[in-house]
Amino acid sequence: MPNRVPELAPVLEVRDLRMRYGTVDVLDGVTFSAYRGEVVALLGPNGAGKTTTIEILEGFRIRSAGDAIVLGTDPASGDEDWRARTGVVLQSWRDHARWRVRALLENLGRFYEPYSTPGKARPYQVDELLEMVGLTEHANKKIGTLSGGQRRRLDVAIGIVGRPEVLFLDEPTAGFDPQARREFHDLIHRLTDFEDTTILLTTHDLAEAEKLADRVLILAGGRIVADGTPEQLARSVARDAEVRWTRGGEHFLHATSEPTRFARELFSQWGDDIDDLEIRRTNLEDTYLTMVQRYESGAPTAKTDFMPIAEEAL
Repeated sequence: MPNRVPELAPVLEVRDLRMRYGTVDVLDGVTFSAYRGEVVALLGPNGAGKTTTIEILEGFRIRSAGDAIVLGTDPASGDEDWRARTGVVLQSWRDHARWRVRALLENLGRFYEPYSTPGKARPYQVDELLEMVGLTEHANKKIGTLSGGQRRRLDVAIGIVGRPEVLFLDEPTAGFDPQARREFHDLIHRLTDFEDTTILLTTHDLAEAEKLADRVLILAGGRIVADGTPEQLARSVARDAEVRWTRGGEHFLHATSEPTRFARELFSQWGDDIDDLEIRRTNLEDTYLTMVQRYESGAPTAKTDFMPIAEEAL
């Protein structure tokens, strides 16, 4: 994951964001920021307030309290020029079944033409956009005939047709097969590396978040309970790496904070008798589950000690 150097001013900034429905606080003091070219993943269990947060930042929902600034503008008062600089990929969009793919993208693209600038021509050329999302061979099909995965690719194309500076992605790869997901990840890297697009995404696919995100926010109970790179969050839960191996047909497991050193000593002692060596470090899924469980149990979200796993035959 690239090491991005934050600019002085964030592209997206949220301070003490609150959202109340009746007597229920869905968001309770959410604060975070995102910088140009950064991918920020917003994670959390169902009902944590992820979609509400994104809808407020998109300007589709009015917050109860707090501050939100996107591209220097309060989303609640964003005009058409501001909207032309943002892109949205919703969880699902089932309109326009009778349109053909190319015709729809050409039509939507015309709305962005007046908002071109010397530094950023809008919209994308349709052929370029079709290639980016993998729909070139389906360009003349009616949208109603597309498969679920192809329809999801079109959702992404609709979200980026105007060459957005900030892109909101809500569960963007739902319905993607592994190949489509890989191509989507390549697209995200292209948008951030070559277009300097800032991306805020929600996903339940933690492996995807770990691959894509420069920074991860974990939202639980309407609050941000963790904010950092995947590596920083993994270190904060203080879980040892697991070393697994076989010897003489037996399976072994050992937990250690120095897995490389342990593996070296293992080979020094047993040499070629060691087979199937595997080192499993704490990943984002482990970190996420630990931090959400801490929050739900009422425990502090600061560093917590874990019981070590003793070496044993499985």
